[in-house]
Amino acid sequence: MRYMIINKADADSEAGKVPSQEVVDGVGKLVEDLSKAGVLLAAEGVHRSALGARVKVADGKRTVTDGPFAETKELIGGIMVIDVRSKDEALEWAARLAEALGAEVELRRVVEEADFAPDAEVFQ
Repeated sequence: MRYMIINKADADSEAGKVPSQEVVDGVGKLVEDLSKAGVLLAAEGVHRSALGARVKVADGKRTVTDGPFAETKELIGGIMVIDVRSKDEALEWAARLAEALGAEVELRRVVEEADFAPDAEVFQ
């Protein structure tokens, strides 16, 4: 099962500040451990929202809103995608990231083709 672990942006990351050495070391160690365990598919940070945009299309009309965006608590700071045997295993990895960051992270299962099978219970 694939899971995405999402860490939120914060005021420092939105201001373009580099994380503390403690955070860099903690996340680096986690990425190393995920790689050694063979479960890491991707680990990426994203630039601050001031360098991004939001795109909306309604009635065939495209609207682009350039960043920065006000609600920092709703912004993504980075993601990891892991492939593990169970939700419990995913939760263990997510907890390690939360500890390294000193912040809450979100864990979401990635939709797979099998989830659309007639007998799948994922969307029920």
